[in-house]
Amino acid sequence: MTDLLPGVILPRPERAPDAGPQDDRFHDLVEAQFRRIVHANPMMATWLGIETEDHRLAESSRDARLAEIADARAHLAAVEALDPAQLSASVRFDRDLELHNTRLALFEADVIRQWERRATVGGDLGDALFLLFSRGAAPLADRLTRITDRLEAAPRFLADARSRAVGPQVALWQDVERRNVADLPSLFDEVRTAADGTLPAAELARLDKAIAGARTALGDYDAWIATTLETATDDWPLGRERYDELIRHRAFGDLDTDTILAIGEEQLRTNLEGRRRAAREVDPDADTASVIERLKADHPATFAEALDGYRDAMRRARTHLVEHDLVSIPDDDVIEVIETPEYLRSVMPFAAYFAPAPFGTDKRGLYIVTPAVDNDPNAMLEHYRASISNTSVHEAYPGHHLQLLVASKTRSLTRLMTDAPEFVEGWGMYSEQMMREEGFDAGPEFRTAMYTDAVWRACRIILDVRMHRGELAPDEATDFMVEHTAFERANARAEVRRYTYTPGYQLSYLLGKVLILGLRENEKRRLGSAFSLKGFHDTLLRNGSLPVSFHQRALAGEGGR
Repeated sequence: MTDLLPGVILPRPERAPDAGPQDDRFHDLVEAQFRRIVHANPMMATWLGIETEDHRLAESSRDARLAEIADARAHLAAVEALDPAQLSASVRFDRDLELHNTRLALFEADVIRQWERRATVGGDLGDALFLLFSRGAAPLADRLTRITDRLEAAPRFLADARSRAVGPQVALWQDVERRNVADLPSLFDEVRTAADGTLPAAELARLDKAIAGARTALGDYDAWIATTLETATDDWPLGRERYDELIRHRAFGDLDTDTILAIGEEQLRTNLEGRRRAAREVDPDADTASVIERLKADHPATFAEALDGYRDAMRRARTHLVEHDLVSIPDDDVIEVIETPEYLRSVMPFAAYFAPAPFGTDKRGLYIVTPAVDNDPNAMLEHYRASISNTSVHEAYPGHHLQLLVASKTRSLTRLMTDAPEFVEGWGMYSEQMMREEGFDAGPEFRTAMYTDAVWRACRIILDVRMHRGELAPDEATDFMVEHTAFERANARAEVRRYTYTPGYQLSYLLGKVLILGLRENEKRRLGSAFSLKGFHDTLLRNGSLPVSFHQRALAGEGGR
């Protein structure tokens, strides 16, 4: 399989002291599958920093998707056929993880099959261009040339994806894609502006032609989506049986959906009470809603000033980690805060994070912040100062940026490709609480914001379960979100839109935090006076973005890394 990703040398873990006769066979299987996956998904290659695929877009047809599923089935069978007794302890652990990853991916692709009922390639095209435009070690002129290559491939990419549509499409999801399509030309405009004075005349003319072709193709694609709405359905929930099966595939141990829902409801009560107590510290004579309204009124005057506020909070959080020796921070740590591109704002109403490229030399993380959704005039109320602090802990230090930067340094391709949201998002939420425990921005206004965000995530658990079991419609979920979080309605509506096509993801935030806190208590009991908070944090981050059940095994001595 070295003919895929030619010239790309992939890492491999060092040979284990107890090396088994089938260790190399396992690593060969994983590397071959990695090359197949990344070759089939050039955008993933760009995200990973593998530049050999930057000129391409994926094969977007139904046949290509079915071929990927067949490859995954064959890979699963080959890994299952390995005898664990013939593997070292560390490779046995990675084999279990590889089986988990592949089975979950197959369940989503071959059982849920959302890709048959939801058009996504408009958003995918935006991501493929944005990653090249915003990040990369190559000079901007070279990246603009690769963007031109991808824009030239866009008409075929957009047209071929129509073959994926089988049966009625989901109306809500098609509306989301139409919003992506409508917003995407703004990214083309940003690219074109950057190209002036950067590309020579001939390359500039080529870019102009590619942009014009992509615009026309987007128009055709949008017209096709409009035709699918004529027969579209509102039947998007998984239903209880498939949702329960999805949760079983997530490796939550003995947690089933009813237990997870109960955790969400208990966390909602607990964090509402925590917010009430913190708000009374801010003003003992005011009710919680009035205190939140006052806190939200304390925001920067402009969004540019808000971005500076996010940068300042992020820097202060990093300094606090170092001064209090709470976790190790790599030397190649770089992060930038930028405005969310327009094409992403309708599905990322607050903030998000793009991790550094593991194989690239550009190690910048991108922390993106959304100025407004649907040009909401009240949008600045969501950028209030106490919330800016909490969001920056979650997204940057010691949250996503630090965690994903450390995870990217593994030599295990299996661990590199593992992206368990209950750990990734759970770590972000755990960071919010841990930093307050350790004295960072620990005043009552900051704790009120922290509890408000925890209430939001408790709502996510409840809505994830109840929406996908078919118990709540999007409008009812939006009402629930506004009632409990005090979000502006446009932001709450955008949140709920995203929940409909991310089953099992939204519950991961607060559930993950609860599970990580459980790991911490277990380690305190196990190690007693030898327990170190920094040691606990470093061990978790070094092991990567594993499901929490695998972290539990690693902390108990499995895995050998």
